[in-house]
Amino acid sequence: MKYTYNTWGTCSRLIDFEIQDGVIKNVVFTGGCNGNLQGIARLVEGMTPTQAISKLEGIHCGNKPTSCPDQLAQALKQALGS
Repeated sequence: MKYTYNTWGTCSRLIDFEIQDGVIKNVVFTGGCNGNLQGIARLVEGMTPTQAISKLEGIHCGNKPTSCPDQLAQALKQALGS
């Protein structure tokens, strides 16, 4: 299933991703630090949402209360709840 998540508090504005057969696929961030976000997207590819959430949730960016990885964790949590 395809999902789109509107981020808050980060340079990225949007995260698109899919969950197929219980694993994360095709993560694309809109906005933000392109190289870093491509790296995050590739690292979570093939993980279960629960695995990715446990690794990414709670990461902060500077003084911000969230980060792009944390926002991906929030997006995955929302997807699991839907």
